[in-house]
Amino acid sequence: MAQHSAVLDGVFEALADPTRRAVVRRLGRGPASVGDLAKDAPMTLPSFMKHVRVLESNGLIRTAKSGRVRTCELNRERFALVEDWLAEQRSIWTGRTDRLEQFVTEQFVTEEDQ
Repeated sequence: MAQHSAVLDGVFEALADPTRRAVVRRLGRGPASVGDLAKDAPMTLPSFMKHVRVLESNGLIRTAKSGRVRTCELNRERFALVEDWLAEQRSIWTGRTDRLEQFVTEQFVTEEDQ
């Protein structure tokens, strides 16, 4: 469980940066070269490559080099980890709000009966 948590922490840390989220958003439309991804970023290519490495090291993207071109693509399986965590949280909070609703409704009915 601790290892699973560390992986999830890394994914959320990687997604915390707006530049990296923009890369993920763009790669959602399909693979792209680092050069294409970097041209929209307001930074130098070496700085942009640090963002690519963070995404890759946390398993959110894969890169492959062919000649001088490095192509990036999403690792969609990694996003399942986030989906699972969010579904778990949604379930917990739905249960809590359902119990709160039941409590409030019961209190309201009890007060009306008095």
